[in-house]
Amino acid sequence: MSLGKRFRDITVAKFNEMLENSEDPVRLIDKYLNSQAEQIRESERLLQQCLSHAAGLRQQYMTAAQLMERREQQALIALKAGEDEVARIALQEKLQQEERSIQYKALYDQSKLGIVELESQMQQLKADFDEVASKRSYYMARLESIRLQQRMNERLRGMGGGIGSEQPRMFERLDERISDMESTARALREVRSHGREVLQAVGTAASQALDQELAKLKVKLQEEGWMRS
Repeated sequence: MSLGKRFRDITVAKFNEMLENSEDPVRLIDKYLNSQAEQIRESERLLQQCLSHAAGLRQQYMTAAQLMERREQQALIALKAGEDEVARIALQEKLQQEERSIQYKALYDQSKLGIVELESQMQQLKADFDEVASKRSYYMARLESIRLQQRMNERLRGMGGGIGSEQPRMFERLDERISDMESTARALREVRSHGREVLQAVGTAASQALDQELAKLKVKLQEEGWMRS
């Protein structure tokens, strides 16, 4: 395991521990994401610099290799022409360019390894960023669920302290009111019934009194001789 991967694993583990113990996980996640985003930007800038430097190294060793081949061809031409000293000078420069090409080739190969490692770390940084971003969405959803549940609890508590708790008493008052109305109606019905009985009794008594008065008048008329027997 590379030192960078071990450090990354320790960092992620520490972050997960902080996340679980945090009272405001979203704020902690945002802080972490901002830090990761800055690291990614810095890594991308560094990668561009490394790529540019590697391209320069490649150009140096390629140029040296081309000069090496050219000087060798020049040495061959000089030898064919019997110019041994010129050939020696060309070969000496050829050796110099060969050494230069080897040196820059080694630097180029080393820079490529560094670029591969940097690209791997950048991919890991971006993967970590995406993972934490998904956790942010998850915790935001959890906090929203908690917020909505709290609102529902407040709503239900408000209903329980209002209409819900008043329902038994409300129906009790309604029953009392209806009972009062029924009692009133019953009392009125009884009063009307008693009134008719009184009127009937009064009517009967009045009729008897009229009959008595009529009988008295008849007797009086008989005494006066107005009525035939």
